[in-house]
Amino acid sequence: MSEINFILTPPIAILVYIGLVALLYAFGRLLAPASRATPAGTSLYAGGEVAATHKAAPGYRRFFVVALFFAVFHLGALMLATAGLVGGAAMLGPAPGTAVLLYVGGLALTLVILLLS
Repeated sequence: MSEINFILTPPIAILVYIGLVALLYAFGRLLAPASRATPAGTSLYAGGEVAATHKAAPGYRRFFVVALFFAVFHLGALMLATAGLVGGAAMLGPAPGTAVLLYVGGLALTLVILLLS
C-alpha cells in the first residue's frame, strides 16, 4: 500500500500527469495532417470579416477615474456611518457637525478634482 500512497503524492502525481499530457500531445501531432502556411490561413479573421488592426478601446483612464470616485465616496460613507460606533460623538471632537461638514467638503473637493482630471 505504501507504493500507491507514494504515487498519489502531489509532486509525483503532477509528474505523471505531465507525462500523460506529453504522450497525448505527441499522439495528436502524429494524427494531425501536415499544415501549410498560406496568407489567408495566417491572417487575422473574426466573424467573416477581416479583423481590425487598430486599438478598439480608448483605454482605462476614464474607468479608473470613476472607480477612484466611487472608492473615495464609499470609504467616506463607511467612515461617516461608523463614526458614532466607537465612543459616540466624542470621537469626532467637540463639534461633530463641523467635523462631518469638513469631511463631506473634502469629499466634494475630491469629486471636483476627479471630474476635472
